[in-house]
Amino acid sequence: MTEYRAPTRDMAFTLQQVAGFSEMAKACGYEDATDDVVAAILEEAARFAGSVIAPTNASGDKTGVRLDADHNVVTPAGFRDAYQQYAQSGWASLQFDPAFGGQGLPFSLAIPVQEMWHAANMAWGLCPLLSQGAVEALSENASDALKQQLLPKMISGQWTGTMNLTEPQSGSDLSGIRTQARPDGDAYRIKGQKIYITWGEHDMAENIIHLVLARLPDAPEGVKGISLFAVPKYLPDPGGEPGERNDCHAVSLEHKLGIHASPTCVMSYGDNEGAIGYLVGEENRGLACMFTMMNNARLTVGLQGVSISERAYQQARDYTFERTQGTAPGEQGISPIIRHPDVRRMLMTMKSLTEAARGLAYTGCVAVDYANGRDLPEELQARFQRRADLLTPLVKGWCTEIAQEVTSLGIQCYGGMGFIEETGAAQHYRDARILPIYEGTNGIQALDLIGRKTVRNQGKAMAELIDDMRPFTGPAQSGSLFTAERQARFDQAVAFLEDATRTVLERGDDDRFTGAVAFNYLMLSATVTAGWLMLKAATTAAQSQPEQSSFASSKLVTTNFYIDHILPRCSAYLTALRSGDDAIMALPETEF
Repeated sequence: MTEYRAPTRDMAFTLQQVAGFSEMAKACGYEDATDDVVAAILEEAARFAGSVIAPTNASGDKTGVRLDADHNVVTPAGFRDAYQQYAQSGWASLQFDPAFGGQGLPFSLAIPVQEMWHAANMAWGLCPLLSQGAVEALSENASDALKQQLLPKMISGQWTGTMNLTEPQSGSDLSGIRTQARPDGDAYRIKGQKIYITWGEHDMAENIIHLVLARLPDAPEGVKGISLFAVPKYLPDPGGEPGERNDCHAVSLEHKLGIHASPTCVMSYGDNEGAIGYLVGEENRGLACMFTMMNNARLTVGLQGVSISERAYQQARDYTFERTQGTAPGEQGISPIIRHPDVRRMLMTMKSLTEAARGLAYTGCVAVDYANGRDLPEELQARFQRRADLLTPLVKGWCTEIAQEVTSLGIQCYGGMGFIEETGAAQHYRDARILPIYEGTNGIQALDLIGRKTVRNQGKAMAELIDDMRPFTGPAQSGSLFTAERQARFDQAVAFLEDATRTVLERGDDDRFTGAVAFNYLMLSATVTAGWLMLKAATTAAQSQPEQSSFASSKLVTTNFYIDHILPRCSAYLTALRSGDDAIMALPETEF
């Protein structure tokens, strides 16, 4: 089974020179985030991911997690030790406020580090992913007293965090939440049940802070009546250490297709007197508070798509060098299968999609740092906020969709052996399947893109994005790096995106139409945007790398493949979008 080796050179290049991290760090006051610091962090994270976390991946998948008689979750061997090393080494605190023990580095610098965690072991990586989202939500919305009580231990990694939204009768539509919160002095008593709670119970950290959506007795109906509460597994004692066990526990674990080593819990709150919780933000404003965590999680779930794609690509690539079968064109005798054109097609698809998704994810996260930038003009911050808002559904949606393709191709590269669990290729495919589903299905991401992020602002954010693509359109701007045919293909893809956006804006008040075309609009938008970032990567590499650099040459070839074999998908997305909702909605329900 292939060892995981983080592609630190591509990560650093994509972050700094494609996503614009270096310029952002200078503009936003992150003077300490120098090139040397970035390189040192990525190299050490790569060592930790490869030597400490990755060895737990396959064994954790086979062992899974179990719930004992006392409602405690037992994690696979090595998980707790890896987590303790992670916390003690300071990895949990990279991007957080120094006032609470954080290192004060940019959010986007933590992104390639998190990519490594998820590539090494996605099930394990979900625990810090949710904890960091919980820290973001508390940092933005909690009272000063609650921040002082919870954030230092959470930022250090001593305590972890969860997100509790879904209930048995209320999935993506949160208006039906029934969990109740009753005021009790300075706190609240929480009663109810939540499902699909990732890392809701475990033995890796000494305490868990659950962020729980619930209703107050006099709350308005619907989503406007939801409040957010921090509910500790153990109530902090006067010294801030875990004290009395709170009235909450896991009642069962889900048996899943993948991420077997990540406990997905059914959580019960208030079986007795009620679980003690602390209000986060204002009463009846819980959903707005939770969206801080959800937006963070949507970007990092998209990043998981990059991670699992990279892991699947590495494993398939190594196997195709080792496996010999048949005689490749122009060869004599048995050949490694990487020399067969169809295998090369699959590997190039995996490589180009993964690198394009990395560029998209990193760019979205750099936009978040710009939007939160120190001392930036208000107008510039607003522009980057629009960019971050626009890119979030693209990152979450497209990066997780391409992960389905890449991990499936990884199995195909193995042939029949890919279908055998012992090779490990199937685990990546199984693990990746949850990504288009959780943190808002990709259908919801598409509706968010077409409704809130395009129609609502009359296409302003999309127009700004297309304007930033202009320097890479037309032969005069691109010089001789790309052939005229390839340049024309990219120019056409940008024109397709403009055409689709006009159509969406013209029919934006037709909910059935926008609902029917939203997914194709998302896929078109992301495919073009990722293509732009690939052209930017190839051009920047050619300008910044030494002549005849193998890295620059590889970037150009991979970008050419993307233009030739991925961008043509845009035509199909546009055709389907123009077709609208007629055929989608025409069949009577009785005929299904």
